[in-house]
Order: sequence, then structure tokens, then C-alpha cells
Amino acid sequence: MRRSIMAVGLLAVGLVTAAALAGCGGGGGEGSNPSDPQVAMGAHLFVQFACASCHGEQGKGGVSSDVPALKDVGTSLTVSQLSSIINHGLGESANPQKPYMPVWGPVISTSQVADLVSYIRAGLPKVKDADPVPVPREQGSAVAGAALYVRDGCINCHGPSGLGGVPNPASPDKTIPPLAGQEFREEFNTDEKITEMIRSGSVLGKPPIASMPHWGGIIPDEDLAALLDYLKTLK
Repeated sequence: MRRSIMAVGLLAVGLVTAAALAGCGGGGGEGSNPSDPQVAMGAHLFVQFACASCHGEQGKGGVSSDVPALKDVGTSLTVSQLSSIINHGLGESANPQKPYMPVWGPVISTSQVADLVSYIRAGLPKVKDADPVPVPREQGSAVAGAALYVRDGCINCHGPSGLGGVPNPASPDKTIPPLAGQEFREEFNTDEKITEMIRSGSVLGKPPIASMPHWGGIIPDEDLAALLDYLKTLK
């Protein structure tokens, strides 16, 4: 059992490393190298922070009828408006059946917001190696879950191996909670509780409290099961 857990943990580290190498030009992904480095960085951040999971690759949409494509957003919204949406979230926060864009302010830096806005206003071009982490589907559910944990951005807030520690200063706990450890397992002591939390998110309050998005309608049941199996391998 311990060897299995270690193997999955090492896989997750490998996936993150592979993604980082791709961002440094180590991969062979198609696309251009923009002359504006902010646009290039924005493309990689768009993938890193799982914008593509809801808005589609390059913001083309098609994931959910409740989540807009971003093709025309760059020309219809100002820099200030786009920055505000990224920092403060947007959507129907009171209805867990509807997708809700999270409050990213406590997690994303001012520089990263500016890069994302530059990318959106540039029309979200295809940038070389800015690709989501591939999800192995034939190597067991937990392996797929480890990749989904990175691809869907869970790692940005809950940390590698679900260890947490990401600051959320305005929240009661001052940090984003871990997805591992005794306290987590006592509170979420059934598969149903964990799955429902992923579906419904955790909107604790208004900005500047970072909030977990509503993944219901975005993450299919197969992926929810894989994420659950991966979380079970954590410490």
C-alpha cells in the first residue's frame, strides 16, 4: 500500500515537472512564440490556473452553456474590468448547480493578472507549449486523478499532494484548507461528502476571500471519481 501511495505521489510530481519543462520550451506543442512576453506568459497562466477547464482551450468555450467563450471579451471589456473579474470572481455564487468563477485575488499576483489580461486582449492566440497536462486514462483511476489535480488547478490552491498552506488572509482559517491529514479526513469521512464539495464548491463570502469554484456541470463524473481516488492516496 505504501509503495502504491509513493508511486502516485511521484507521478504527480513528475506531471508538474513535465508541465514546467513544457513551459520552458521543452515540449513540442504547436503554436507561435508571441513577440510580447506578457501574452506568452498569459497563455501559460491560462492553462496553469485552469481557465481552460471552464472556458475551453484558448477560451474557445464549449465546456458548459453557463460559461462564456472569451473570444470577444478582450475587445468588449477594459483592462480594469477584466482585472476585476479575475480578482473578484463572477457568476451565480448562491446556486451550486451553476458554475461560479472563483475569487482569485489572494492567489494570483498583480503581475499574473496583468499577463492574463494581456493574453485575453490579444485574442487568446495559440502559444507554443501552453497546453494542459495530459490525463492518462489507461493507467488506473488514481493516476488519472493525479493529472486532473494539476490540469484543473486544484494544486494552485490546495498545494502539492493536497498539503495546503496557500494564504487566504480574509478567511476564518487564514489559509486555503488542505485535502490531506487527519482533520480533513474527519470532516470529509465519506466519498459522498468529498464529491459533493467538489461539485458545489465553497463560496465562503465575498472578496477578498478566495473561493473554490462550483465544478458541478464542468467536471464529469468519471473525473470526479478519479480525483476522489487520487485524494485517497494522500497522506
